Amino acid sequence: MNSNKYDWMHQELGQLQAGDRLRNMTESHWLDDGFMERDGVRMLNLASNHYLGLNPWLDDSGWEQVKAWCQQYGETGVRIGSGASRLISGHDGVHAQLEREIAKFKGRQAALVFTSGYMANVGVIAALVGRNDAVFSDRLNHASIVDGALLSRAHMYRYPHLDMNRLEYQLQQWNKTLEGKRNHALIVSDAVFSMDGTVAPLHNLVLLKERYNALLLIDEAHSGGVYGAEGRGLCHELGLHGRVDIVMGTFGKAFGAVGAYIAADDIVIRYMINRARTLIYNTGLPPLMAALILMRLEQVKRADESRTTLMRNASIIRDGLEKSGLNTGEGSSHIVPLILGTDERAMTISRKLAQLGIAGIGIRPPTVPEGTARIRFTPMASQSEDELRKAVSIIVKAVGEA
Repeated sequence: MNSNKYDWMHQELGQLQAGDRLRNMTESHWLDDGFMERDGVRMLNLASNHYLGLNPWLDDSGWEQVKAWCQQYGETGVRIGSGASRLISGHDGVHAQLEREIAKFKGRQAALVFTSGYMANVGVIAALVGRNDAVFSDRLNHASIVDGALLSRAHMYRYPHLDMNRLEYQLQQWNKTLEGKRNHALIVSDAVFSMDGTVAPLHNLVLLKERYNALLLIDEAHSGGVYGAEGRGLCHELGLHGRVDIVMGTFGKAFGAVGAYIAADDIVIRYMINRARTLIYNTGLPPLMAALILMRLEQVKRADESRTTLMRNASIIRDGLEKSGLNTGEGSSHIVPLILGTDERAMTISRKLAQLGIAGIGIRPPTVPEGTARIRFTPMASQSEDELRKAVSIIVKAVGEA
């Protein structure tokens, strides 16, 4: 009998470390204007999802706004925790107002707030489909989409990245197996892919879901706040928000807060209140955070200049790396991957950049496909052109010396 019940954990962690895939958490301290400090080194932060560069600190005026929101919607003060599931006693007036405002913002009948994007995707997908249904998912979709599909026990079809011909073939094959049965089909895709910066062909996805009578869920985690009028998202920018069945978005990226939502027809929201287990069996988002998000929503709407600056900043990085012959993939969004190949190379360069004052985190399998380890650069709108051009020079030199 094994004398140490944790031997297998030691063994697995040792294997990860040997392959340069061991994950650790390192303390980071945010500074002003897009910088951070780690291990005593001041770094340009190119490793966050805080895309619009909104003030990360809650100042006195912000605190007064939060108190006003809470008091306006029934609270005597700022309640820190919701105290229960929202279906028990954790549903607050400020939650209800946030959902009304998000529904209006997204141009939909209703919205529903979750504690995170992971919880939203897992809960919604597992509620929409079951054992006799099918999920059609882009191979590079976020892990929360994959996990939701696995939890649902539906048949899972994963099509090659952005390959609409393969998706249509899979839909045709699924329809042939139905033989008159009324089973559900769900197509799910990121709008902007988090590790590649590529953009989903939303027009094609809408056409296919309509042609094959499927539901369509679009994850706007990385496009919400960044695309569209007032940051309403990519579906809105393309005029498709009324034809996408369910849009998921987060508050933890461009909004600079935490939490997530779905926006859809009222019937979908009422169904999720009764079937989404990650909502039903989860303590509700803190009322304090719901009030903060209401404040953030107004800031995001007014951030058109920041959205323009963000795209300029991403272009500075992408163009600078490409002109030096480096591989930034096929993306055109505000997310810029530097694809380096091996895990060892990606991590060596990432560590070197940290020493040189650039926060660029190495991304390895299984987060990305084998042989495509990379550093994912995500600028903020608050960072200057000069800072980013200097960063590009440092990155190019570090890669050349690795």
